[in-house]
Amino acid sequence: MDRRRSAGKLAFNWYRIQITVPARVGNFDPAGSTLVFVTSIDDYAEIWVDGELPRAAGQSGGSVIKGWNAENRLIIGRDVKPGQKIQLAVFGINGPISNPPTNYIYMRYAKLEFHKVTGGPVAVTPQEVNVEVVRLDPAIDAIVSANPKIFKLAEGFQCTEGPIWMKNGDFLFSDPNANMIYKYSAAGKLSVFKKNSGYSGKDVAEYFQPGSNGLTVDPQGRLTINEHGNHRVTRVEKDGRLTVLADRFEGKRLNSPNDLVYRSDGTLFFTDPPFGLPKFYDDPRKELPYSGVFALYKGQLKLVTTDLKGPNGIAFSPDEKYLYVGNWDPEKKIVMRYDVEAEGNLSNGKVFFDMTKAPGEDAIDGIKIDQQGNLYVSGPGGLWIISPSGKHLGTIIAPKHPHNIAWGGNDGKTLYMTAQGTLYRMPLKIPGIRPGDSQKLAAQR
Repeated sequence: MDRRRSAGKLAFNWYRIQITVPARVGNFDPAGSTLVFVTSIDDYAEIWVDGELPRAAGQSGGSVIKGWNAENRLIIGRDVKPGQKIQLAVFGINGPISNPPTNYIYMRYAKLEFHKVTGGPVAVTPQEVNVEVVRLDPAIDAIVSANPKIFKLAEGFQCTEGPIWMKNGDFLFSDPNANMIYKYSAAGKLSVFKKNSGYSGKDVAEYFQPGSNGLTVDPQGRLTINEHGNHRVTRVEKDGRLTVLADRFEGKRLNSPNDLVYRSDGTLFFTDPPFGLPKFYDDPRKELPYSGVFALYKGQLKLVTTDLKGPNGIAFSPDEKYLYVGNWDPEKKIVMRYDVEAEGNLSNGKVFFDMTKAPGEDAIDGIKIDQQGNLYVSGPGGLWIISPSGKHLGTIIAPKHPHNIAWGGNDGKTLYMTAQGTLYRMPLKIPGIRPGDSQKLAAQR
């Protein structure tokens, strides 16, 4: 019974369709609609949307057909905008699959429906989606299982960033485009945690990403927020008050703080590129002549390096001897490693890993580290796993590109991914470093 066997004949076909949301359909304005794709394939069909095929146990209908010559009916876009492009790939196969006939496959019909319903992000029943793991070194097998799984948790966001898992099981993340912080609860419910999370100025419409970006918690468990439009880093106190930790350096406003990490002693490090400003490097609101990495040590804000044009993701090694900083610069896609001094200063900066020649438009975004010192870097084409010695072990390729990540779960082995407009989670085999874990690791040293 366990022998691999193959016999008979089987025919299948792919239909690839790129949809562009029109400005008008007759007198109907489709902007803000929920877009539904409806089709029937003779005999069986599966529908991929922008490279993603969700599937859940017992699924009936939607992306996976529910029966013989039945209709697929699938939401392919929420709060759509004119000009938005959606790539569909429809797989058709003749049946019965166990005894395929000598007939043909054809698409009975395909149509779009625009529904004017309340838009916005939604939590979905956690469902497995496709994932590819490029394995370049056997060491990755101790990190990613032989049968890897990624689960989609929520979708429909403008942009997801800055994820942080809380000890009560809730998960917070930013949508900098929508100027919101969202909460995905331990019970799987989605809600708005904070509106105007990064800016509330009268010129907010000029900003592409006015909201918060990086989120973390300090050693006391207080949420700390990088606010793009407000050019500052703030902390939410236990009573809800907001404390400004940093907004100026030497009298000049910060650019738009991006990502951040606490050292176990409470020293805060953050990156400050101009990506939250409407015109980036050329924005008239930009007061600092550089993009910096800063350290807030015992209340004193220090500029610790200006090596990078677009400092972005930032993370400590497990022993906190090294600080890693990624560079969002298409011309110089590098991860730097610095020695960290007790007073928060950096020294001995070196290029730890260079992805500049890797194909793909994305540069380097979020960085996180597991308890064995492996780096998880959002880079060109996917999530790169790099050993502490700088060896590329492999790459996780999710349906949507993960721009940032966070460790969570009671055992610390769940990797949450903020991937464009989607939220995923992926179980791994070793624990990562969550906020608060650094104090435990320091106590063990």
